[in-house]
Amino acid sequence: MSDRVTRVNTLILGAGAAGLMAAAQAGPGVLLVDHARAPGEKIRISGGGRCNFTNLDVGPENYLSENPHFCKSALARYTQWDFIELVSRHGIAWHEKTLGQLFCDGKATQIIDMLLSELRAAGADLWLQTSIAEVRHAEGRFHVTLDQQGTRRKVVADSLVLATGGKSIPKMGATGLAYDLARQFGHEIIETRPALVPFTFDKGRFTDLAGVSVPAVLSNNRARFAEALLFTHRGLSGPAVLQLSSYWREGEDVIADLAPGVDIDGHLKAARQTNGRRALTTELGALLPAKLVAHLAQAHELTGTLADLTNERVTALAEVLHGWRVKPTGTEGYRTAEVTLGGISTDGLDSKTLMSKHLPGLYALGEAVDVTGWLGGYNFQWAWASAVAVGRAIRAARETA
Repeated sequence: MSDRVTRVNTLILGAGAAGLMAAAQAGPGVLLVDHARAPGEKIRISGGGRCNFTNLDVGPENYLSENPHFCKSALARYTQWDFIELVSRHGIAWHEKTLGQLFCDGKATQIIDMLLSELRAAGADLWLQTSIAEVRHAEGRFHVTLDQQGTRRKVVADSLVLATGGKSIPKMGATGLAYDLARQFGHEIIETRPALVPFTFDKGRFTDLAGVSVPAVLSNNRARFAEALLFTHRGLSGPAVLQLSSYWREGEDVIADLAPGVDIDGHLKAARQTNGRRALTTELGALLPAKLVAHLAQAHELTGTLADLTNERVTALAEVLHGWRVKPTGTEGYRTAEVTLGGISTDGLDSKTLMSKHLPGLYALGEAVDVTGWLGGYNFQWAWASAVAVGRAIRAARETA
């Protein structure tokens, strides 16, 4: 091990969205470290490579947490409009897709380059391919042993920031490190779960429908989302599924309205009057994809002509299609989950600065904290807002020291 000790004001663990933003805000005397070869890997792959970097409509109602009020302070003091201004100032062209989601016109790497530019301008340093071997607190400072490809280095910092994220997408190196360190310093961890993740079913359940997508409203007794539903070889995916997965628990049903906004009962009864000899499946094919109709026909005996249907049968069929019930066997887990639900309990953090209430100088932010956003740029906005809260707090503490 090298005897050399690097002394810094602040050491930030994790060069993802939150870590990069915090380093840019905290300014000189900041060292940002990450085990990866390149910073911001989840930014790079997000939004199909175009990064859904925020949303036009951001509010506390778009987040899940044991304390739903915790996120309000940071989100109010650094809004989506602040980040949009930063993006525009760097000349990054962007566009709105559905439901207020904002994406880069070009590649997601533009956001990474922007954050690195801000980091360098602030005078912060970045060490990559650097893992954390040991963290301890003594004599009012954090003593951290780092491993740089086999070479040990010691860093002593006045402040330590946990920005290593959650457990989602482990192939990119995600671990529970932030949770382990938080526990080490007396923090409670809210049970973690994969979130924004596809549902799985018994093997082959929807193989015949793989690739079929329909507008739908998915719901359970906790939430309701109107977006696209996608059938896959493994089960159900698409925006509506990802959204509802954050509110789902094992053993529960998922209810899908497969034809939202369509009066199926009225449509079929009217069609029966004008063309009673038409096959029921043919008529349903005007409302739903043919493959989906064929799949449903097997389970719900969709046979015969419209004239064969009684009013009661039509009404019952409409109820099935507007309230199709399925029970997932599980989810695809952290392997494909976009974020992690749960994390470091907000009870132990100051909502304005995100500093530990147990240990001054220790901060946690972003996905590591028990604040989880909906699909659509909300988690990135929490990363930016929580990072700015931490960065400003560190800068203010340094300037008043």
